[in-house]
Amino acid sequence: MSAPTPRPTGLPALPATFRPTRSRVVLLAVGAMMFVVITAIAMILEHLSPGERTSFVFVALLFFGVLALLSRPRVVADATGITVVNITRTRRLAWAEIVRVNLRAGDPWVFLDLSDGTSHPALGIQPGIAREQAIRDARTLRALVEFHGSGVDEAAENG
Repeated sequence: MSAPTPRPTGLPALPATFRPTRSRVVLLAVGAMMFVVITAIAMILEHLSPGERTSFVFVALLFFGVLALLSRPRVVADATGITVVNITRTRRLAWAEIVRVNLRAGDPWVFLDLSDGTSHPALGIQPGIAREQAIRDARTLRALVEFHGSGVDEAAENG
């Protein structure tokens, strides 16, 4: 019986969440400010009817909702795989399904090469505002995929 393979240093404890925090803060702050400003304008303009005021507030909520959707992406890694939450879709992937984690120069976000020959975008790691953080997150996710996808961790847990 072989000794369990130790977890490499530098890998985060699971579950681990990767998300573009700065982009998220900016999107939600701008959305909240837009909502407040548009609603205030609707209340200040005296010649507006109640229906027109309501439509102003509705449009402000719509803007905030769109920006909240744009701030939604994240990648959550746990012991059995990852959950990729993009703008409107969520996909669960087992570690063995992920062949490679790619973040090439000029890519807007990480792409996951899958065992079925397709590629899946992971918008939770994007180099927009925080390039260095995105590169660190992509490297960490790549190391997690290499460790968990190799079957080493399952042998250690079941051993």
